[in-house]
Amino acid sequence: MLFLDYTPDLSTIDLEIYKYVATHIDKVVYMRIRELAQETHSSTASILRFCKKFGCEGFSEFKIKLNLYQESLAQQPTSHAVDETSFAHFIQRSTESFYQERIQAAAKLLAEKELVIFIGTGSSNIMAEYGALYFSSIFSMAFHIEDPINHPVNFFNKSIAQNVCVIALSVSGENDAVINYLNHFITNDSAIISITNSEKSTIAKLSNVNIPYYISTERIGDSDITSQVPALYTVEYLAKEVQKLKRMGQN
Repeated sequence: MLFLDYTPDLSTIDLEIYKYVATHIDKVVYMRIRELAQETHSSTASILRFCKKFGCEGFSEFKIKLNLYQESLAQQPTSHAVDETSFAHFIQRSTESFYQERIQAAAKLLAEKELVIFIGTGSSNIMAEYGALYFSSIFSMAFHIEDPINHPVNFFNKSIAQNVCVIALSVSGENDAVINYLNHFITNDSAIISITNSEKSTIAKLSNVNIPYYISTERIGDSDITSQVPALYTVEYLAKEVQKLKRMGQN
């Protein structure tokens, strides 16, 4: 809180003073104690009690620390929470022949199938759910596997499985639950399309068609927070290309 690394015990009056100080730092560092008391509808005694809660003997010391705090904020480099350049580079790559060829190959494969199954875990599971919803306007049967670890696959006999295309979403391409699930479909001759961050991954290699998007990975501790924007873009792009092929087939 301001220049403290902890939150002091503030009364209702203290909180009103704090709100004013925090939003008017550039003014407060030049104010006299009576001016701050007037602006915060409090007394000079209240201001002094407030300063002591921030480890200062008086208002002058408080202003010195506040000014140093303001200067430290100004010296901190500004950074964007989102790296827009990585998205721009991805969009640029999506216009290149490599990406376009993979999209077209995947679209042709999908256009021949009757059932589409989306699969993913973690944040990719959310993309899988969205993908199934988005594709449901194109296919009469499009759904996602919410839990690949516990969801049975034995009810897919070979004749049904041959009309199935599984779309696997995974940033790392190394998720064991997804890999094990895909292996069941591979043995029954189902088609597999994967959307991953790299074509060198296991899931990519298990696929008939892999569409890699190559974006910088991000982690916080053990959590992967890599953006799903490229995966979302690819899902929607692929759906539109499949829709074009199906319309052409109907004409």
